[in-house]
Amino acid sequence: MSGVIDLGPSTLTARLLAAAPSPSPSDDGLDQVVDTGKQVASDSWEWLTGWPLQVAIILAVGVLVLALVRRTIKHVTERIASGATRVTSADQAGEGRRWLRRPAIIEDALTLASPMARERRAQRARTVGSVLRSTANIVIVTVMILMILSAVGANVAPLLASAGVVGVAVGFGAQSLVKDFISGIFLLIEDQFGVGDVVDLNGAVGTVEEMGLRLTQVRSFDGTLWYVRNGEILRAGNLTQQWSRAVAEIRVPLDADVDAVRAALGRAADRVQADDELAPHLLEAPSVRGVDAWNDITMTFTLHAQVRPAMQWDVSRALLGAAQDELRRARLLRDDVDDADASAAASRN
Repeated sequence: MSGVIDLGPSTLTARLLAAAPSPSPSDDGLDQVVDTGKQVASDSWEWLTGWPLQVAIILAVGVLVLALVRRTIKHVTERIASGATRVTSADQAGEGRRWLRRPAIIEDALTLASPMARERRAQRARTVGSVLRSTANIVIVTVMILMILSAVGANVAPLLASAGVVGVAVGFGAQSLVKDFISGIFLLIEDQFGVGDVVDLNGAVGTVEEMGLRLTQVRSFDGTLWYVRNGEILRAGNLTQQWSRAVAEIRVPLDADVDAVRAALGRAADRVQADDELAPHLLEAPSVRGVDAWNDITMTFTLHAQVRPAMQWDVSRALLGAAQDELRRARLLRDDVDDADASAAASRN
C-alpha cells in the first residue's frame, strides 16, 4: 500500500546519511593549517636540535674553557711575578693552618739580595704568561672552528691537509723568525739572564735593558745599544747571576820582598772587609794569593773575594785603592823606593 511507511534497516541508514551535514570547505582549510603547523614545528625542532644546537654548545663550552685557561695562567703568573707565597705570616695563617707554610729556600734569599731580581722575575713570568695565553687562544679557537665546520657538515679533511701544507711552507720561509721566538721562550724559562744583568752575548757586552721573545737589547758602557736576535745567541755569559767574584791584580817591582807585599795586601783586604758600605756585599773575606805572574820588571799578586751580583767592580776598585795605599805606606812601590833612596843620599851629602 502506498500509505505504509517502510522503516527497514537499509532505508533508515540511507535517510540518516542523507540527513547528516556534509563537511564544509572551511573545515578542510583548518585541518590543512593544523597539519602544516605540526610539520613546521617538527621540522624546526629537528633543525634546532641539529647543527645549530651543536654550534651553540661548542661556542659556549669553548668560550668557557678559554676563559678558565686564561684566568688560570694569569693567576699563576701574577703570583710568580709578585713573589707571593701561600702563607706570608703566622698571623695570616692562624694556628690551624701552620702546615701550609713554605720554608725559605736559596732562590728566595738570592731574590731578596739582588735589587733587580723581583723586576726580572716579574718580567719573565708575565712574558711567559703572555706566550701561554696567546698559545691557548690559537689552539682553542682553532679547535672550535674545526668542530663548528664539522657540525655544519663541511668536510674538514681537505682543510686540514691544506693548512698542513701552508704551515710547512710558512715554517720554511720564516724559520729564522720561529727560531728567534723559540729561543726567546727558552731564555726566559731557563732564566739565563734578565733585565739589569751584565752579559756578554757573542761579543755584545753590556747591561740588558729590554728582553723580548725575538730581540734582546744590550747597552754597552760607551752607550751603544746592541740589538741581539735571540736565535743568534750561541753562548751567553752572565756576569751578575747569583754571585760574582771581585778580582784585583796588583803589580809590584820584581825585587820587592814577597812576604812584605803579602802582608801589605792582607792589610788592604782587612780595610775593605771593615768598610761599612762594602761589608754587606761581601760573601767571603777578601784573600791574597801568591805570585801569579812575573816578568823582567814586575811581579803580579791577586786579591779576590766572592761578592753579591753586580758588586764585583765596586769591590775591585776598593781593593785596588787600599792595596796602593798600603804598598805606598810600606814603601814597596818603585817611586817610593826611588824617593827613599834620593832622600837617603841627600841626607848623607
